[in-house]
Parts: sequence; C-alpha cells; structure tokens
Amino acid sequence: MIKKVFAIFTLTFLLLFSSPVYSVDVTSKSIEKYTKKISNKFTRTYCNTTKFGISYEGALAFATGETNKEFKNNKLNKLIDYSLLKNSIVNDLENKCQIYDFAFSSLENLKLD
Repeated sequence: MIKKVFAIFTLTFLLLFSSPVYSVDVTSKSIEKYTKKISNKFTRTYCNTTKFGISYEGALAFATGETNKEFKNNKLNKLIDYSLLKNSIVNDLENKCQIYDFAFSSLENLKLD
C-alpha cells in the first residue's frame, strides 16, 4: 500500500513540475525566410519614408531604427549572414522602389544583436 501511494505521489510530482525540452530546429529555409522578412521590412519602411518627402539620410536612419527595434530579440539573429541580408536589401530597393544609387556601406548600422 505504501509503495502504491509513494509511486502515485512521485509520478504526480514529476508530471506537475517537469518542463518539456525541445530541440533547436533551425533550418536554412527558416533563416532565408527570416532574412527575407527583415529585408522586406527595411525596404518597405525606407520606400515609404522617402515617398513622404523625408531626405535619404533621414529615411535611412528611420528604416534602420525601426528594423533594429522590430527584430532585435529574435534567436535567429546570430545565424544571419549580414552580407546576404544587405545584398537582399539593395536588390529589393532597386526592384521595388527604383532606387539605384543606394550605397551598400550605408547599411553598417543595421545590427540585430
């Protein structure tokens, strides 16, 4: 009888106070999707601010700040290849906003750490 009570108590204790452990499931496809999401956010913000008449420097500062603020606490930030992200942003600006003279080096402040 004591063994059954002890077993029930132990099982109940283990089930109530155990926390599940999940493996880290990060694929290259999820990193690419996340990189594209960041690129789209930056491009959309930059294009919209320049259309409102804000200078290119102001639009760059605003888009960088908004993108950093939105994505700074994501666990995938450590896995991003920033050169690919910057290339994606420059390509999106050319294709979506027709901005062809955007300097690649102006994206140095885009850090999502």
